[in-house]
Amino acid sequence: MTASTATRVVTRGVLFVHSSPSALCPHIEWAVGGVLGAATNMHWTPQPAQPGSYRTEMSWMGEAGTASAITSALRGWNHLRFEVTEEPTPATEGARYSFTPDLGVFHAVTGIHGDLMIPEDRLKAAVVKAAVGATTLAQEIDKLLGKPWDDELETFRHAGEGAPVRWLHQVV
Repeated sequence: MTASTATRVVTRGVLFVHSSPSALCPHIEWAVGGVLGAATNMHWTPQPAQPGSYRTEMSWMGEAGTASAITSALRGWNHLRFEVTEEPTPATEGARYSFTPDLGVFHAVTGIHGDLMIPEDRLKAAVVKAAVGATTLAQEIDKLLGKPWDDELETFRHAGEGAPVRWLHQVV
C-alpha cells in the first residue's frame, strides 16, 4: 500500500496555551497553522496567573500524530507553557503532551478512557532506580505520570477556566 492509497486515521484534540508573551502569540498561530495546513485565528485572553502573558485554547481535527507535530513546532520557545491532547482512535492510542520552560516536554500515551498508559520497560526502570537508592519509587511514578508538569501548570489551568474553545480542522 502506498502513502497515497493508505487510509488516513483522523482524530481530534485540544491545544491549551497556558501562558505566552504577547510577542510570541502570532508566531504560535503561524506554527500551529503550518501543522494543521490551515490559518489559525486564536482568541487570546490575558493570563491572570502571569501578568503580561496571554492564553488560548483551540480544538483541532487532523491525522493521528498531529499532537506530536504541534508539540514539536512549539517546544523550543522560552516563556511558553502549553499542553496538547490527542484522542485515541480505533487504530491509534491517544496522547498527552505538556511543556514548561523549566521541565521541557512530557509525553504520555492515553487509553480510550483518558488513563495514562505507562510502558512496562519504564516501570521496570523506575523500580531499578528506586532499588539502587537513586530515588524513591513514589518520585519515579510521579515523573511517569507527569506530576511535576501538572504541579507547574495547575495554577495556569485554573486561571483559564471558562475560556472559549475554537475548532480547527487539518486539511487532509
